[in-house]
Amino acid sequence: MTPSKRAAGSKALDRALGVRFRDGTLRETALTHRSYAFEQELGVNNERLEFLGDAVLGVVVTDMAFREFLDMPEGELAKLRAAIVNMTALADVSRDLGLGEFVLLGKGEEMSGGRDKASILADVLEAVLGAVYLDRGLETTRKLIERLFRPRMVAYVRGEGGRDYKTMLQELASSELHVLPEYRIVERGPDHQKEFTATVHLSGEAWGTGTGRSKKEAEQQAAHEAYRELSERSVEAEAR
Repeated sequence: MTPSKRAAGSKALDRALGVRFRDGTLRETALTHRSYAFEQELGVNNERLEFLGDAVLGVVVTDMAFREFLDMPEGELAKLRAAIVNMTALADVSRDLGLGEFVLLGKGEEMSGGRDKASILADVLEAVLGAVYLDRGLETTRKLIERLFRPRMVAYVRGEGGRDYKTMLQELASSELHVLPEYRIVERGPDHQKEFTATVHLSGEAWGTGTGRSKKEAEQQAAHEAYRELSERSVEAEAR
């Protein structure tokens, strides 16, 4: 990468992050994969910054979850954090930011599609967060993490994204009622603007209803409602 292209890439990365690095060396180190460092005989790569960024990310996400979801018990908070801070989720955020375009890779990694490897994308995101923390401090890093991850946390809690309520309901209904959920779908609207309503039945009884632009979305919402209802009844039964 030529110096002019690297400078243009640096500005583009700062725009994507919404953060202007004061120390460009930190930014470049965060983007330096070990394969590139080895080929170029550099003394540093992004692994130490990745270690730091992982710790900062974990603290900020945990703090966000604790403060925002006041009624969520410890076990659910742990599941929420695990759903948000994992390689797949981090790689998705990294793709949204276009980090694969900026990472410095060795020829072998470049040829094998390293710019879209989940492990590399997740690691470089953590390294960038570590670099932002060193360069701009915790408050700037916290705001960046909140902007990137809060929508995903809210979506998870709503039953969207990583939380599969259909599977969760199936497991709970099987253990508590010894039945499997049955979904009934009603479609409304023209083909270009369909709306689906799903009702989930357990032993012939309706337990939850959901609507959405796709059958999957409607079923997830219905399963979420039924899961919450069945969970509450199970807790009440145990308390008697």
